[in-house]
Amino acid sequence: MAFQDKTLKCKDCGAEFVFTAGEQEFYAEKGFENEPARCRSCREAKRRQREGGEAAPQREMHEVVCAQCGVTTQVPFKPRNDRPVYCRDCFNARRQ
Repeated sequence: MAFQDKTLKCKDCGAEFVFTAGEQEFYAEKGFENEPARCRSCREAKRRQREGGEAAPQREMHEVVCAQCGVTTQVPFKPRNDRPVYCRDCFNARRQ
C-alpha cells in the first residue's frame, strides 16, 4: 500500500500539520488505526504535562459539612442543595 502525505488539523491549537507517508507507514506497522489528532508541539506539551513537567491545573475545592458526621471537609465539585455530601470516611463507609 503506497502512502501519501496528508495535511491534518490539530484538535488543540487548530494548526495544520503534515502526516507524512513515513509516519503513516509506521502507524500501519504498529497497528494504530487512528490518525494523530495533535501536531507535534501539542503532542509534546501533552506528554510533558502527563509526565509531570508542567504542573496540572489545581482543581477548585469547595468547603462543605458532612451530612452524616458533621465534620467540615473539602470536595472537588460544587455541592447542590438537593443532595447530601459526605466526608471521605463516611462516603467510603456508605459504598461498602
